[in-house]
Parts: sequence; C-alpha cells; structure tokens
Amino acid sequence: MTVRNRTYAVAVALAMSVAALESLPLLAQAPATEARPAPLDQAIPMDPTVTTGTLPNGLRYYVRANTEPANRAELRLVVNVGSIVEADDQRGLAHFVEHMAFNGTTRFPKQALVAFMESVGMRFGPSVNAYTSFDETVYMLQVPTDKPDVVDTALRILEDWAHAVTMAGDEIDKERGVVIEEWRLRRGAGARMLDRQFPILLAGSTYAERLPIGTTEILETFPHERLRQFYRDWYRPDLMAVVAVGDFDGAAMADTIRRRFAAIPAAASPRPRPVVPVPDRPGTAFAIAVDPEATSSTVTVLRKADVRDQSTVGAYRRSLTEQLFAGLLSARLAELAQKPDAPFVAAGAGRGSFVRTKDVSMINGLAKEGRIAETLAAMLREAERVSQHGFTTGELDRQKTTFLRGYERQVTERHNQPSAQLAAEYIRHYLEGEPVPGIELEYELAVRLLPAITLDDINRLARGWVADGNRVIQVSAPEKAGVPVPDEAALAAVMADVAASPVEAYVDTTTDAPLLEPLPAAGRIASETPADAHGISEWRLSNGARVVLLPTSFKEDEVIVRAFSPGGSSLVSDEDFVAADSATAVLGAGGLGAFNALDLRKKLVGKVANAGVSIGELEETVSGSASKKDLETLFELIHLRFTQPRADPEAFAMLQNQMRALLANQEASPGFAFASLLQAVLTNDHVRSRPLTVDRLDQMNLDRSLAIYRERFADAGDFTFIVVGSFEPLALRPLVERYLASLPALGRVERWRDLGVTRPTGIVERRVEKGLEPQSRAAIVFAGPVELTVARRNALRAMTSILQTRLRDTLREDLGGTYSVGVSSATSRWPRPEYQVSVSFGSAPDRNDALVARTFEEMARFRDTGPTATEVSDAIEALVRAFETSREQNGFLAAQLHTAYRDGTSLDDVFGAVDAFRAITGEAIHAAARAFLTPDRYVKVQLFPEKR
Repeated sequence: MTVRNRTYAVAVALAMSVAALESLPLLAQAPATEARPAPLDQAIPMDPTVTTGTLPNGLRYYVRANTEPANRAELRLVVNVGSIVEADDQRGLAHFVEHMAFNGTTRFPKQALVAFMESVGMRFGPSVNAYTSFDETVYMLQVPTDKPDVVDTALRILEDWAHAVTMAGDEIDKERGVVIEEWRLRRGAGARMLDRQFPILLAGSTYAERLPIGTTEILETFPHERLRQFYRDWYRPDLMAVVAVGDFDGAAMADTIRRRFAAIPAAASPRPRPVVPVPDRPGTAFAIAVDPEATSSTVTVLRKADVRDQSTVGAYRRSLTEQLFAGLLSARLAELAQKPDAPFVAAGAGRGSFVRTKDVSMINGLAKEGRIAETLAAMLREAERVSQHGFTTGELDRQKTTFLRGYERQVTERHNQPSAQLAAEYIRHYLEGEPVPGIELEYELAVRLLPAITLDDINRLARGWVADGNRVIQVSAPEKAGVPVPDEAALAAVMADVAASPVEAYVDTTTDAPLLEPLPAAGRIASETPADAHGISEWRLSNGARVVLLPTSFKEDEVIVRAFSPGGSSLVSDEDFVAADSATAVLGAGGLGAFNALDLRKKLVGKVANAGVSIGELEETVSGSASKKDLETLFELIHLRFTQPRADPEAFAMLQNQMRALLANQEASPGFAFASLLQAVLTNDHVRSRPLTVDRLDQMNLDRSLAIYRERFADAGDFTFIVVGSFEPLALRPLVERYLASLPALGRVERWRDLGVTRPTGIVERRVEKGLEPQSRAAIVFAGPVELTVARRNALRAMTSILQTRLRDTLREDLGGTYSVGVSSATSRWPRPEYQVSVSFGSAPDRNDALVARTFEEMARFRDTGPTATEVSDAIEALVRAFETSREQNGFLAAQLHTAYRDGTSLDDVFGAVDAFRAITGEAIHAAARAFLTPDRYVKVQLFPEKR
C-alpha cells in the first residue's frame, strides 16, 4: 500500500491488435517496407480480445483471458480519484481510505480478509497491494485461478472495497500510526527538496498542496467522519473500473463482474469530479533546492504542456515522433557522458505524463560535483545543436531500426504478454484515454508510419522541447561547504550564453567492420549426454568446457546463457582487490574487440543480443541473452568477452570520474551510515567487505584490471555454460562448436580461496546517530554456520514467512509502530555453509527500543511454541504459489541450474520443489526457529537521528 507521486513518466506505452485491422482498411496488408500514409484522424479501435462495457450504475469493466502466467488472474479496482479531490481538512485521506480497505469490509472483517489472502498463498506486496496518487487509487490482487471459489471470493473483496469498507473508529485510530510511519519512512533529503520544488513546479495549482501522503497534523487529528465522508463522496461506481486479466474463461468472468458489480447503487447526487488545471506561465521558473543529506546533484529542464488526445492514428504518429526524438537526443547526451571531461555522469531526454492535466517534455542530467551550471549548459547546447543543425540520416535510421526490432519481438511474444502488463494498459485506457487495440496493430502502424517520419519532423521538435514559456529549471544538490550551487541569476546567464552561441554540427561516425574478425576455427563437441527426465542434456567440448542445455517454450523468442568458473577475486591479493572488483566495469567501459563503447552500441543496433561478464568473490561468470535470430551475435559477444577485452585509457578516466561523482556525498546519507555499520559488524570489518569510497578509487588501475581479467578468463575449460530458452539443440550445435569450443583452454584445476570473512559470535549491539529527520531504523541479524539440507533450507524459508507475518501483525497492525517489517533469510554453501536471517523496520526514534524488545519477545514465543497448523499451511501455500510462477521463467531456471551445477546438488531439488514444500512440517519449522533465531548469537544495529 503506497502513495505514488506521478511526475513526468517518460514512456507512453501503447498497444494495438491485428484483429482490429478490418476496422482500419486503409492500413491493412501493405508491405513492411512501404511507407503508405494512413488517415491521421482515424480513430484507433479497441482490441477485440478485450471485453469492455459500462454498467447502468456507471462502472466500467475490462476483461481479457490470458495464460501468462498460467493459473493466475490479475484483478484491479481502479478509482478515478486521488489526493487532488481532497478538501483542505482531508489532506492525506485519499491514501488513508486505501489503508482502511485492508482493515475490514462488511462481509470481510479484518482478520477474515487477511486469513483468506494468506490461505491461498497471497502476500502483501507481491500479490496484494494498492497505491494512491494525485489522481487515482488502484487496488491490485493476483490470485490463483485453479480454484474457482478463490476467484469468486477475490471479486467479492473488490466489490466490498468499492462500497462496503467498514471504517470502524478503533481501526481508524490504530491505522493513524501506520500511515504516519509511512510518511516518516519517505522523509529525507529528497522529500525535503521536493517540498520546496513542488510549489514551483505546480505553481498556481491545487496539485502543489495535495501530496498524497498528506500532513501529519491532519493525519493525527482528523475526525473519523471526515474520512467516511471522503469515502461516501468519491467511492462510487461512476468513478470506478474493474479490470480482470488472467487464466480464466473470459465470457464467464465478464458475466460475473456484470452481475456482481451492477448491484452497487449509483450515487444519488454525485459530486462533480474536478479536473484541476496547472496554469500556464510565461518565461522560465527556477526550482532550486539544496540539502545537507543529498548525495547527488541533478539538473532538469522541463516544459509543461496540456495533455493531448491519444485516440487517433495521428496521435500515435505524433507519439512515435516524440519517442524517436527523445531517443536520439538521449543517445547524443550518452555519447557526451563518455568523455572524461563531461560535466555530468549521465543525461537523457523524455516526454510523458506529469499530472492528469499536464504532460512534460524534459532533459535531465546527473551532474558531477560542483558542475551544475556546466551540466545545464551542455544539455541545452546539445538541444541547440539539434535545433540549428538537426540529427543525421544515420542516427534516425538506427533509431527507427531499434524501434521496429522492439515491435517485432513484441509481436513474436504476443501470446506471452504478462497479465499484469495488460492490466496496466487497461488502467491507463480508463484513466487517461490511452488506446489499447493490441500489439499486432501497433506493429502494423509502426511499420507504416515510421518510414514516413522524416528528419524535418524530428528536428522541428527541437525548437519546442524545452523552449521558453511553461519552462522550469529544477536543481537538487548537496549543501556542502566549498561547493556553491548556482542561483537563478547564474542559471539564467548560462541559458542566455547558450542561446547566443553558435554550435558546430554533429559528426556521425560508423564502421562496417565485422564484429569478430577473423572468425575462430571451430572446435568440436567431444561427448554428449542425452536429455534426462527434465529435458536437460549436456555436451562436453573439445576444450573441456561443459554446456548444459534446457529448451523451453515459455517464450517464443528468448534464449538465456549463464556460465561460471571457480576462482573469482578470492585468488588475488588484498592490494589488487579494487582492481579485480572493478575489472569488468573498467574493461566494459572501453568497449570490446576493435570497437569502443560508442561504436559497439551502433554496431549492435537492430540486434537483440547482449553478453557481459563479472568477477565475483568466488567465481567468474558470464551472462547473456538474445532472440533466436540473433543467437550468433550473442555467441560472438561471448567469444569476444573471453578473448578481446578492450582497455581504453580515456574510458577508464571517464569511469573513474563518474564513480568519484557518485561516491562524493554518499557519507552524508543516514542510510549509508546505517548500512555500512551493519556490514562492518557482520563481517568483522573485513577489508574486502568495506564499501567503495572516494579515497579507494585511487586503487583502481587499468593495467592491473586488464591483467586480472585476462588471467580469470584465460581458461574456458573449467567453465560450465547453461543455455535455457526457445532454441533447438541441433541449431545451436554449430554456434557452440565455433564460438565456445574454440575458446582457449589451459587445463587448470582451480578452486576459490577462503578469505576468512567470519561472522561475529555472541551478541553484538551497535548504535549510529545520523540524520536530520525524526527517523530510526533497526536491524537484527542472526548468522552462523549451518548443516545444509534441502529440508532444512525449506523449513527456514517457511519460518521466515511466518515470522514476517507475525511481526507485521504485531508491530504494524497491533502497535501501529512501523509501516513495514522486512524479514529475509538466505543460505550459502561456499566458502562454508552459513545461514542468515534478517529483520528490519523503521519507526519513530522514541519507539524504536520498545519495538525491538517486542520483536525479541515474538521470536522467543516462536522458539517456545512453534507455528500453528494454519501458519504452516499458509507458508507452504505461499512457497508453492511463488514457485509456480517462477518456474515458467527462463531466467529463474537458468539461475537454479547455475546453483545446482556449481554446488553439485541434485536437479530433482529444482524440479521437485513443490513436493519438497508440501513435505514441510510444523515440527521442522519449529526446529528451524530454535536453531536460527538464537537468543545468544545475533547482531543488532539501530539508527537514530543526530542530537541537536
């Protein structure tokens, strides 16, 4: 349950459908290369696979059957009101209503509501959530569909949320503390700076006074009736939509929604839902804010404009043109960021939604310390360069190719679109009028419209993207001695200077050189192991490398490669650790083979393939992915990563400067101080566990990084390559033989080195005082050696789930002391078998000690009495439901196979997880609580604000 401040989302997602082509006869069936005009005033139709309608009471509904993921449904209740409709004495109550929906309805008292959700494996966050923004409130459920009564109950919950939340007075008062803790959690440098900037960004509009979280004064004191009045006024069917997407019978679902939600009475005297403008203003405003806890300097130039109709072909063409422009300008800015003397670390351009009545186009940059004015000048100068000289044909051709390749993949995967993604599109259709005709028609429109978009069309946008009028220069920066932040006059002078100065035209450079030349002489597959019961086969290559193959059908066009080899940075000295730890970033910044980083990006335009490497503590790894048609490019990239790393002194200097800028102010953050102390205590302050700081950047060394990189990837013979996805082994064979079997092999037998990072024994309690806000945090960590078995690991996971629920119920629901409690656990086999259980939460400083004490009481009760039968059942259901969706993802399976082959564990542990979860017993969970929640061995670290 969250608040969401929707400000300049830079992507406008549109989706369309081939079945709708009959209603667009002038768009149908032209060759993909032909740029035939379409009637720009023609309306874009609704995807016919979506059942939509409006009930007599005014409620809208959207229903679509979809099987990704299988046996799941995404259900949404969308309320077209947020904080913008609040009265002065109701600020924060739109969000408060959202909280109260989870505290009980007429048919579902609070405990019944929570009990149902947890009994079917639903957990707050992943499958049960909600958010409130300026303009809307959205409730989200993901439910299993293999039990019809579960779906029916979930729909009844949505129905009750729409008109039957009980708003009991005692529950309202208990929830005050939770909402205030959510407010507290969000405070900090960023919130303080936005408090000063929003009145300028939204000047003259009620939006500036309606941040969804509200004010603590009102949250602490509002009369119950004002909350109930808000619910009565605004939660009504003519301001609502129900969205259902998932693995169900679409016709039956639509009929159920019509029957159930039509019974909600229409409002007798509905209050008009206000549409709140943001007034236009001439010239340029400045929103400059500094804060002593800020960790970075950002500069944004934005221009506000009225929202526009999105319903026609012409609107879609306009959106395509704007996306092309934003991509082209972002590419120019990214190129500038690669120069060692660049004033910014990164910069980009975009256009999107600001608030319901205003869009925004913008350029923003992450400035290096003390270089805010230079960053503004560089961004505006690049926009001026486009305005004066335009983009080049080559730039536009590459951008169009990238766009079309993206559409092609979406069409290929049209039957594998996630239900949550589709539900989000229907929500935007209801709230903002975004068309949703289906991906096939979007592809058809793109094929026809993109070729006809000219350089003139693109270049015309440059003159208005961030032009004077409705323009704001937004600056956020650390307040730091010796590092002045430019004021309005200084920034205005920068703008005037850029406007008066000529700029040279951009020179585009490309190369036709092949990615890999000459091609390596192919090796061979020396031996093969046929597919086992899980569909996994293995090849042993002539250079000794092993290849593990698992073809899947989850995606039509996705292949994932992971590889690993023992060793990692553990094999280098402490003096070389920074050079080893940064080696892959340093060499990656330089490019690959004969191509620098910029030329490599251009070379890969139109290709859906990537491959990267990393050097971890105990192993070096390779990770990559590609579409089926670009598999050869993927394997070329892997071969190059092994054999032709590129050391570029200029790129090294650029990376070092960027890291210096990113790290310069990290120690000003209370969160950094808290996390650093916790890490130091947990690792006994081992030298390799310390955070990277500015003073350690001098230990980076290009020559040592290159030498370590080459040494770690000199021998492919001890690598295991795992390939998962939509491929045929026969088609993969020649690629593996040429690009993997040809990699160098030295016959080394390596093992990682135990660095001696140990956990503290006994009880360690530490306290850090940092920060201006009245915020505290606490972390309690149990860690130590463990005898690992699958059954014990699963019992630990179930215990973690139960402990999270208990602490949430106690610390949040009963005591109102925190917004959320995080409980996590992990196990590792190497360099020695260990476990870790972590509990963390935030609170008011004066309540932190008491909440910590209550946490220990709950853990002692768990150790003493163990779980209830219901808790065991709920925890198992949650593990099973999470695994059911994960196991149909190629990335998840590749990660699981990586772990199994690295650790030498049985593949049955991966594919038999559901049976293993079902075998978890209450006795095993109780034993886990006694073993892992040790009262005589833990670390406790608390954060409190500075004393003033």
